[in-house]
Amino acid sequence: MKIFGIKSCDTCRKARNWLDENGKSHQWRDLREEPVDSARLKRWLDELGPEQMINRRSTTWRQLDESSREKAMNPATAAAVIEQHPTLIKRPVFETGNRVMVGFNESVRQSL
Repeated sequence: MKIFGIKSCDTCRKARNWLDENGKSHQWRDLREEPVDSARLKRWLDELGPEQMINRRSTTWRQLDESSREKAMNPATAAAVIEQHPTLIKRPVFETGNRVMVGFNESVRQSL
């Protein structure tokens, strides 16, 4: 399993601790240090869509102008905006096999 996030994110820390406590092996990747490649990002957006992938509560989102926000929420242009602003990605992102999950709620924990 791969987990993508930001090391300063509280939810990412909780998720990683939970994985460790529950014996779930995983590979961590910090989105600031190693941005997601275009192919992977496109795959995530195809599976989940920008509604689930974009963190509209983030500081990054609040700092975007209206035009960039519209592009971020448009499936055809979301990847380009996220590549410029990787912290727009809702975190953490889990890859398990060919499945992608975002966030760390009860439903995600049960799926893991």
